[in-house]
Amino acid sequence: MATIQHMEKAHIDGAHTSKEGRAWKYWEKVGFRFTFIFFILMVVPLDWEWYEKVFKPDSLYDFMASIAGGSRTGWIEIDSESGKWGFASYTSWWLNGLVAVLVASIWTILARNSKVQAYNALYYWLRVLVRYRIALGLIAFGFIKFFPMQMPFPSLANLNTDFGEYAPFKLYWQIVGVSYRYEIFLGVLEIAAGSLLFFRPTVVIGAIINAGVLFNIAHANIAYDGAVHVYSSYFVLLSLFLLLQYLPAIWKLFILREPVSTYYYVPRFLKKWNNPIYFGIKATIVVLFIVVYGYFRYERFYHEGRLKEPVLPGLAKAAGHYEVSSFLLNGKVLPYSPGDSVRWHQAFFERYSTLVYKVNKANNIDLGNGTPALNDVLKTYEFTGRAGGKSYLYYEIDSLDHSLYLIDKNQKFSKELRELLDEKLDVGLKALYGKAKGDSLHILKWSYERPTAERIKLEGLDAKGDHLEITLDRIKESYFTGKEWYMKNTLFTY
Repeated sequence: MATIQHMEKAHIDGAHTSKEGRAWKYWEKVGFRFTFIFFILMVVPLDWEWYEKVFKPDSLYDFMASIAGGSRTGWIEIDSESGKWGFASYTSWWLNGLVAVLVASIWTILARNSKVQAYNALYYWLRVLVRYRIALGLIAFGFIKFFPMQMPFPSLANLNTDFGEYAPFKLYWQIVGVSYRYEIFLGVLEIAAGSLLFFRPTVVIGAIINAGVLFNIAHANIAYDGAVHVYSSYFVLLSLFLLLQYLPAIWKLFILREPVSTYYYVPRFLKKWNNPIYFGIKATIVVLFIVVYGYFRYERFYHEGRLKEPVLPGLAKAAGHYEVSSFLLNGKVLPYSPGDSVRWHQAFFERYSTLVYKVNKANNIDLGNGTPALNDVLKTYEFTGRAGGKSYLYYEIDSLDHSLYLIDKNQKFSKELRELLDEKLDVGLKALYGKAKGDSLHILKWSYERPTAERIKLEGLDAKGDHLEITLDRIKESYFTGKEWYMKNTLFTY
């Protein structure tokens, strides 16, 4: 049998008055000083840009997103994206430990004559800070899985990419993306486990679940060379810190099978009118980050289209895998050759406005995992993490003129241009075509014909100024994933 009691603060000076308020041993006080400094450094953001986002947010959502997901500590910014994982990714942790050792040593020297016999209050509030950091971070982490935007289902081009052309992390992410119901389940688990940390009686359950779930995410990202191993490991570490207080009782109850009666310090508010304030603040945080934040995520997924994958509809009823039946370059027919770096080998029209073609040419490989954006041009998830010679073109349709305006999605955009583009879903390529800004985007204009429902003809100049005439015939294919494999949003129908 286990009995848990919360010891209320008896004296402000921290002196003990009972068995529950015993004086700490010397090594406990020294260890706590290190722990206190270390976890303060781990939880309190060290990036000044984070504070600018918090104190000058563009919206309530941006404020909450910064609070929940922006507190990623770091003295030294080391790119932890795929291909660069390892102990170097955790350099800021080691630096935090070094700083904690130095500060704790100075603290110990200065406190050698102190009469403070325990740090119950500091320990309690440090745990509160860690609890809320985990809770808010995991709830935000969970919502991008609950509305499955973190790992979208593979596109048609990705479904037709050879296994050996994928980076390990992209394989892992797409496996989870295929099982979107599993992704949703993970989101529910993270939201629920994070919510348990808001309340003292359920902290131990929440910390155990969080440590297990996030450890699984951390080692999977290390094993698959992923990009969120540091962030997921961060929550494992914080959860283990919360569990540290309960480990003696857990060992005694479950291993030794002995009765347990525990006493945990909880400060007593000196005035009764403080209680409504305390519960009001807690209720506000819970409602904001579970209900309001969840609503914002719902809006972004279903109504705004701020996702990792594009949402603007492509050519009507054109989605599919296409064989390149004929390819003319400057009026000359190029026959198919596996080693050809000019003639298209195959092509794909996605349900959204992306045209993909494959040639035998090495392209730069984007090792990022893609980030949600409003503008479809800036959504890179569909081509990150794999080779295979595929080029991705974003296009907009002029149905009256039977023309497509296209730009290469893999080109590098300046920060200023990215901010300008991300103000709306489309780019407005037709209006920009032939103008200075349009020239900087390298806009192409191709005419299209659809002689039959299964054939598309394209004609126009490529980026080098060569004249192309291409005939594409759709290959009839079906996938084990079925027809309704993608998550629909209410912004567009396809």
